[in-house]
Amino acid sequence: MADNWSLTKIIDFIEFNPYENLQKGTMAKKVAMEQLLPFTRDISSYEIAPFNGGAKFRNGDTLMARITPCLENGKTAKVNILNDSEIGFGSTEFIVLRAKPRISDSDFIYYLATSPLLRDKAIKSMVGSSGRQRVQQGVLNDIEFFAPPLNEQIKIGRTLRILEDKIANNKKINHHLEQIAQGVYKSWFVDFEPWGGVMPKNWNKGCLDDIIELFDSKRIPLSSNQREKMEKLFPYYGAATLMDYVDDYLFDGIYLLLGEDGTVIDDSGFPILQYVWGKFWVNNHAHIIQGRNGFTVESLYCLLKQTSITSIVTGAVQPKINQANLKALEVCIPKDDILAQYNEAITPMFDQIRKNSDENRTLVALRDTLLPRLMSGELSVSDIVGVK
Repeated sequence: MADNWSLTKIIDFIEFNPYENLQKGTMAKKVAMEQLLPFTRDISSYEIAPFNGGAKFRNGDTLMARITPCLENGKTAKVNILNDSEIGFGSTEFIVLRAKPRISDSDFIYYLATSPLLRDKAIKSMVGSSGRQRVQQGVLNDIEFFAPPLNEQIKIGRTLRILEDKIANNKKINHHLEQIAQGVYKSWFVDFEPWGGVMPKNWNKGCLDDIIELFDSKRIPLSSNQREKMEKLFPYYGAATLMDYVDDYLFDGIYLLLGEDGTVIDDSGFPILQYVWGKFWVNNHAHIIQGRNGFTVESLYCLLKQTSITSIVTGAVQPKINQANLKALEVCIPKDDILAQYNEAITPMFDQIRKNSDENRTLVALRDTLLPRLMSGELSVSDIVGVK
């Protein structure tokens, strides 16, 4: 740490929940808690709604969840959805963090909020009943840390922002590529636009069992206690998300995971899917699928993304999709040559999606390595090759 870093109290460095004048009933951009994605800087979406209370913020402010489990899950974002003079609002469970003029930098504050220097102390300060614990603002105010001068803050924030911008750009490219693939699938195989809006007579109505291969028999669940003792090398997937990393793998290749129980459909009735590749482990709460009879994993992914499956979900308390119902799901099976044309068109798109996602994993690992070292002064920006 350089000599010019000074011991600083957080309340003297950050303006918490700054006052903003937004009249009740005013239409403004609203950010709900679910619109903050775990460990993602940018806000995923927003709505236009009348202001009726909640946290108020401007562009450049950092939003940090103050309630469990949202804070532990990494729900912290930097506001970039507003115009310069615009005020937005959101959940009452947000803490708003703003830079102080000539004292702190907004990028540095965002990364401070996601670093152990602030994040870990905020989590430890939480009090309240089980499941509804909240950060104590007074504890935050009194946190002390060594702060770099403003010019060094700006360099640190810029260095981390470059990585974050590349991650965000790769995500946008992937989203765009998938939208193209889905759009073509819908045009050809749902709306039948090239054939006058009618399914060709030489196509078939079949069931999912005709075009999938299931690998559920190879699944092996691991308890959290088992996983705690393992080196974190390979992804461990559950029904709806990546849950952990483990020291071995069951599968190696490109597969589609479809939630079997628990969270199995979204609000519109479409299946919860995970497009996965490489070496990985899966617990017993997701179906493991590959395509066959002309369907690739990618074309199968696009099919299922646009197929409502509410009719095959059972269980009122614990929703479930069993193998028999999954296999019986009715689907459109196009002629082999048409499906081959579609596969040829989308294969390079998904190749790029995987490449970008793999690059993002590397960038995230680099960011997460640099973040605590830069924020604590253990590492200087000048020590990083290519950064000045």
